[in-house]
Amino acid sequence: MPGPSSDLLLVNLGTRYRTSRRDPHRLGENGPMTTSDDRPAEARVRDVGEFGLIDLVRAELGSGSRVIVGPGDDAAHLDTDTGRVLVSTDVLVENRHFRRDWASAEQIGRRAAASNLSDINAMGGRATAVTVGLALPDDLPAAWVVDLARGLAAECERVGAHVIGGDMTAADQVVIAVTVIGETSVPVRRHGAAPGDVVAVAGRLGWSAAGLAALSRGFRSPRSVVEAHLVPQPPYEAGPAAAAAGATAMIDVSDGLLADVGHVALAGGVLVDLDSGALEADEPVRTVAGALGREPMDFVLGGGEDFALVATFGRHSELPSGWRRIGEVLEASSRAPGVLVDGEEPPVEPGHRHWG
Repeated sequence: MPGPSSDLLLVNLGTRYRTSRRDPHRLGENGPMTTSDDRPAEARVRDVGEFGLIDLVRAELGSGSRVIVGPGDDAAHLDTDTGRVLVSTDVLVENRHFRRDWASAEQIGRRAAASNLSDINAMGGRATAVTVGLALPDDLPAAWVVDLARGLAAECERVGAHVIGGDMTAADQVVIAVTVIGETSVPVRRHGAAPGDVVAVAGRLGWSAAGLAALSRGFRSPRSVVEAHLVPQPPYEAGPAAAAAGATAMIDVSDGLLADVGHVALAGGVLVDLDSGALEADEPVRTVAGALGREPMDFVLGGGEDFALVATFGRHSELPSGWRRIGEVLEASSRAPGVLVDGEEPPVEPGHRHWG
């Protein structure tokens, strides 16, 4: 199978992850870390943390005259001889991002595609092509791989994209690396939120996290949230609609509402105040929370992988269909940029972290 352009992959390394909240010379999650060759040799990935590790890698990559948007947003934006393209990459690892005893191969394929197509959506763009790298155990049934491909193709069809190639190799467990290519005239980035803007969301919140919590306890119900975890339903039309309506910043909710809105706040140097009254948990989420003795808002604020979109719009903007207001952007004058809920510090942990 033909592979994707190495130039595109190098430019996009890290775009799926998030920029560091820390000073660039203090990158470690658990202490200081420098970006020069004198950094502590004993430091491990878990010591540096996700954001610090990405910053260390970015420092080695550099940029180029054709890179319009590099690492730090949901996708890279590149200038080519024939136009401009968006590029993003996701990697899913068995037993960390999916389990074969929970989901069918087709469901896993759809999930792998959805998580990446969402990145293009979050830039206000439309995906056109996908390449897939597969690492597979040699005793895996060939029919499982065919079903995986069927799921990838089915999810791509929802946005008019096509799987055009990739690569395969052997491994001890299934690893799926998806690279998506899309297009947009003007991407909506994370850094444009300004005081006075309204904050709005499109899509579901907390469903996937509730489904994961149910599955982790051995439950297959409520079926609606379990299926939401196994096969997310990103609001694919909402991204281009927000861009056309003049969204000032946008991101998808992959790591959790607080975590991802936090990236918008930090990129724009602002405070985002979320209205808990506008974030009421849906009934299936409340059902899981009640059964497990948890607060429904834990799933809404801290749960990710529904791939909803959060965007900011000018205060007088008319929100596009499917978007609802959930807060406002404030000036960060007396406190550091970040996220508040009803004017107070958030009541739950901000969301998923890959290490630490």
